[in-house]
Order: sequence, then C-alpha cells, then structure tokens
Amino acid sequence: MAQDMTEKDLLKMEVEQLRKEVKTERIMVSKSLPEIKSYTESRMTEDPLIKGVPEDKNPFKEKGGCLIS
Repeated sequence: MAQDMTEKDLLKMEVEQLRKEVKTERIMVSKSLPEIKSYTESRMTEDPLIKGVPEDKNPFKEKGGCLIS
C-alpha cells in the first residue's frame, strides 16, 4: 500500500498520525504505577503464568513418552 503512495501522501499520513498522538493524554509512570500494580495483583489468582495450568487442561502436555531400550 505504501509503495503506491507519493512522498507527499506519506508525509500527510505521518502528520495525521502525529496529530492523533499529540492528543493522547500522558501521565508519569510514578503516578500510574500504583494503579498498574493494583490491577496486576488483583488478577494474580487467574494468571496461568503464576498459578500454573491444570494437567487436564494443558494443551501442551506430553501425550506420551519415548522409551529407548
């Protein structure tokens, strides 16, 4: 798509994107961190990376083993 556009069209797109981004509200990490921490901690019990996946629901468990004798 971008290959078919002129340099002028590409620059217009870039300017439009920058106009959208400049309107985005930004806050300091030090102010947003407590909210992020609270959100993460409140969902820890549901997080499979922390609590693990039950063997019967794990689609990646080994189906069988290889035995060399």
